[in-house]
Amino acid sequence: MTAPTWFVTGASTGIGRAVTEQLLAGGHRVAAPVRRPESLADLGTAYPDLLWTARLDVRDTAALRLVVDRAFDDLGRVDVIFSNAGRGAFGAAEEMSDEAIDEQIAVNMTAPIHLLRAALPHLRAQGGGRFIQNTTMGAHLSTPGGSLYHASKWGVEGFLESVIGEVEPLGVGITMVEPGMVRTGFSAAMALADGLDAYADTPVGQTRRYLEAPGGDLTASALGDPARVAAAIIASAATTPAPRRIALGSDAYAAIRGALTDRIDELDAGRSLAASTDFPA
Repeated sequence: MTAPTWFVTGASTGIGRAVTEQLLAGGHRVAAPVRRPESLADLGTAYPDLLWTARLDVRDTAALRLVVDRAFDDLGRVDVIFSNAGRGAFGAAEEMSDEAIDEQIAVNMTAPIHLLRAALPHLRAQGGGRFIQNTTMGAHLSTPGGSLYHASKWGVEGFLESVIGEVEPLGVGITMVEPGMVRTGFSAAMALADGLDAYADTPVGQTRRYLEAPGGDLTASALGDPARVAAAIIASAATTPAPRRIALGSDAYAAIRGALTDRIDELDAGRSLAASTDFPA
């Protein structure tokens, strides 16, 4: 049986790189468009018949559509789309520049939306497929100083939650991957807004001091093993029906469970108030 063909964004580093390496080693064809194709030169040399790549900035919607079309045309079929490209922008909402806000939403939310929309006609035509979106445990909780990052992750999950019901009858499965902290060098992809003195002694200031702490990569001591995370993502594509969400990492499980439990407690505390706004019986 032929190994499924994958399309991976953000394949040059981190989880995307780990997934791409494991797929190629397992005999899968992989379409891996990146901003700098030269970053995948070593994989191209090692797997010349399996790796397909192109130059792409996922924020360029027109180019994204063209690259998706080319990948399906050149490869004949793509079974799994792994939407992984992303970055983190941090700072108080007031501290963020207009440009930083637009970029954060464009990379983490708008690009995955357009990627799925570009792939759906092809997936329908071939009778189905799988779309896997890498989000974060931060799609369930939030941290002061991470408002735009969390907005982009909550937003893309809200979009996909709705689309699952639209495309499931068409044979297209959607899975949201929610990792905790993983040793990927994510700090290199972070952008930190210029600080305002007003926030120095607030929780935002605490977050800033944590992010600016000396010592380099903040993920260096993370619990998550990128190789094991990648293996779990690849395995999820063969699970039927498609799991709606998978939490990866014991920290992710604990944080997500805590956030959901707190939300249920808050909802239950307002039960009488909710009922009080109904028309009288």
